[in-house]
Amino acid sequence: MAHLLVIESWVGSMSGLLPRALGEGGHRFTFLTRDLHHYLRAAPADGPHPLLAAENVLTADTNDPAALLPYVERLHGVLGFDGVVSSCDYYLPLVARVARRLGLPGPPPEAVAAACRKDLTRRALAEAGVPGPAYALCADRGQALAAARVLGFPLVVKPVDLCAGMFVRAVLDEPELIAALRALEAFPVNARGQRRAPVVLLEELLTGPEVSVETVCADGVVHVVGITDKSVGGAPAFIETGHMFPAALAPADAAAATGTAVAALAALGLDQVVAHTEIKLTPVGPRVVEVNPRPAGNRITELVRRVTGVDLAAACVDVALGRRPDLSVHPTGVTSAAIAFLVPGEEQAGLLDGFDGEPAVRRDPAVVELTLAGPGRDVRPATSNNEYLGHVMTADTTGAGARRAAERLLAGLTPRYAADGPGEAPTGSDANGSDAPGFDAPAAALPGPDGGAAAGRPAEAAAVPA
Repeated sequence: MAHLLVIESWVGSMSGLLPRALGEGGHRFTFLTRDLHHYLRAAPADGPHPLLAAENVLTADTNDPAALLPYVERLHGVLGFDGVVSSCDYYLPLVARVARRLGLPGPPPEAVAAACRKDLTRRALAEAGVPGPAYALCADRGQALAAARVLGFPLVVKPVDLCAGMFVRAVLDEPELIAALRALEAFPVNARGQRRAPVVLLEELLTGPEVSVETVCADGVVHVVGITDKSVGGAPAFIETGHMFPAALAPADAAAATGTAVAALAALGLDQVVAHTEIKLTPVGPRVVEVNPRPAGNRITELVRRVTGVDLAAACVDVALGRRPDLSVHPTGVTSAAIAFLVPGEEQAGLLDGFDGEPAVRRDPAVVELTLAGPGRDVRPATSNNEYLGHVMTADTTGAGARRAAERLLAGLTPRYAADGPGEAPTGSDANGSDAPGFDAPAAALPGPDGGAAAGRPAEAAAVPA
């Protein structure tokens, strides 16, 4: 039985990913956060938050690496950690630095930092010849307007250090570009209190289906677990509306996607990670959208597990411990699994009262998982993956019909709104948060952290063709 340090986490459905894998693996964990209330605000209605299964719950400024690294080193001397993990993108670079500081297994910190900054990813891939969109890195509106004239519209405006599609927008002309830049400028600090880099990527708008390649890198070897498909809506935003595993691809397309993903991981120098690499299958070949050095979100890991028996969350724990994960496929009787998300559109806003059609959908034997927002939610038109009202998951035992079933079931759900009254608003890049009372967990006699403030990172301007 190992003891792992978990530094921060996502909330919502992703919050249980690592605690479940740790518990099933017989491991213990200590949870370290700068703001425990951030998690308690999103506690599930049917029980305590999964992160509270931790042996210790400790607070320290996880946004101040200079103070945190020596503090964690002192903690290690008292508690003895065997590995360090997180499911939250904003803290993956810190986790890699902590692992190196403690002499524990982990990916190269510089590789994780590059993967978590979209501009650094673009630079590394371009230098290695891995195909991606034409792009420009811009420090202000003047640079962005000049770059747009060179690249040509339509373009994608993309922050370099946010997640869940936040503020990613397709723009067709200069007025739309300026509006997208203004919206991003008004969001200088992310939901975890970290100051954002004051730069923006402009990218060529790629066309074609999008997939993600799920991989595990261990001891210098990349194992491809499979490919997940993706549907996207909400234009001009890019909101993921559903996924199916495995993606129904022609063998040549599957080989091209996996080859490009493996090349991207090599270009970044990633190892000892579970990775989720998004690929656009354009008419001129695959192009990398982004590389995420952590297990896929949006319940994709569950789709993979239902079809293959491979547990990517457990693999994440294993590689953090320096162990070779079990990636052998086990018969599950499921040939495809899919998830479809309920996304509020432009016409949907108000205080959620419930869902018409819910009883019939819950009774449908095709449903393997149904999660819906509760009454009282203040619903607004979705602008990112953070505003889902729920999802339905299905599994097919005879072929690739899971997506069709999920979409059919989702079509049977209609949000119902109350006449008026205030509701509970979504909260930025960690969806489904709400206020909740505090919590103090028992812990051993431990050294206290030094205080400190988060700092922004300098950025450079650049322009690179496809």
